[in-house]
Amino acid sequence: MSNKVALVTGGARRVGAAISRRLHERGMNLMVHYRRSAAEAQALQAELNAVRADSVALVQADLLNRAALPAMVGQTLKRFDRLDVLVNNASSFFPTPLGRISEREWEDLIGTNLKTPLFLSQAATPHLKRTQGCIVNIVDIHADRPMLNHVVYSIAKGGLLALTRSLASELGPDVRVNGVSPGIIMWPEDGQWADEVGRQRLIQTTLLKRIGDPDDIATTVRFLVFDAPYVTGQIIAVDGGRSIHL
Repeated sequence: MSNKVALVTGGARRVGAAISRRLHERGMNLMVHYRRSAAEAQALQAELNAVRADSVALVQADLLNRAALPAMVGQTLKRFDRLDVLVNNASSFFPTPLGRISEREWEDLIGTNLKTPLFLSQAATPHLKRTQGCIVNIVDIHADRPMLNHVVYSIAKGGLLALTRSLASELGPDVRVNGVSPGIIMWPEDGQWADEVGRQRLIQTTLLKRIGDPDDIATTVRFLVFDAPYVTGQIIAVDGGRSIHL
C-alpha cells in the first residue's frame, strides 16, 4: 500500500485517530480531517510523520458546509495526487427526546452522519474508481436497533446503513463499500452515561461483559481496506455481542 492514500473524517482523535494509526502503519499516506481539534490533529500528524516523513497532511472543515466536501477531496488530490480509501468516521451524537426535537438538531445529526458521507462519497467516487479503491462508513448497532431518546441519531445511522449498501450496488465492481457498526467503545465526552452504575448496566448487555476499545474498530477498518477484496455491501458489528443480546 506504499503511496496509497486515505482520507479519514474526524481522524484526529478517539476512534478516528486509532483508524488513522492503523492505516498509516500499513504504509498508507493520510489526509486527516478535523473540525475543531487542531491541537490533536497536529500532534497526530507530528507523531506519524516522525515515523514516515511527509506521509500525513491535515484538512480543517465544517462537514455541515456542503461546499467544503469537494474541496476536501481536491486538497487530498493536490497533496498526494490520488485517493484510494475514504473513511466516513466523523459523527455527531447527542440525545433528541421525542417532543423536544429541533430543526437545528435534525440538521446537525442528519448532516454529519448521513448527508456528509453521501456527498463526500459522491465527490470522491471518480477518483476511487481510478484507483479501484474503497469506502468504509462507521455506522452504529443502533442503525438496526434504535436507541431510546436518540430518535434523530438512530434515523441518521439507519440511513447510513442503507447508504452503505446502496453505494456498494452503485459503485461495484470498481469501488467496494462496507461499514463497521460499533457498540460500546468509548463513553461520550458530554457527560452522558457518567454514572458508573448506568455504565455497568450497559456493559452487562454485551455478551463479552466489557467495553470495547477504539482499536477494535480500527483493526476492523484495516481488515476491510487491506484484507477483504471480495467483501462489499457488508456491515460488521464490533460490539461484544451486544446487538444480538438487546
